[in-house]
Amino acid sequence: MGKLLEKALKDAINDDKCVLGAKEVIQSIKDAKLVVISKSLTGNELKQIQKSTTDGKISTLNYGGTSIALGKLCGLQFRVSAASLTSIADTNVKAILKEESQ
Repeated sequence: MGKLLEKALKDAINDDKCVLGAKEVIQSIKDAKLVVISKSLTGNELKQIQKSTTDGKISTLNYGGTSIALGKLCGLQFRVSAASLTSIADTNVKAILKEESQ
């Protein structure tokens, strides 16, 4: 996975501009600019996040790794099934999505 995503996640966590965990992301989705979903997230929570991001026109990135890998990418020692970045520039969102689609 890309360096842009890793840097954006770590910066957002350090600046307290990131929400971690599926339930927390669902509750705060209206403030999100980019939502990152690990492939470990399934079921009702995944459907809720997908519906909310579609309705709110929020960019979504389906991270190819598990929740363990997403946690490590964030620089954390625990699983992260979903993360939303609340303060990120639109140009950075586009760059991350472009980098991850390659």
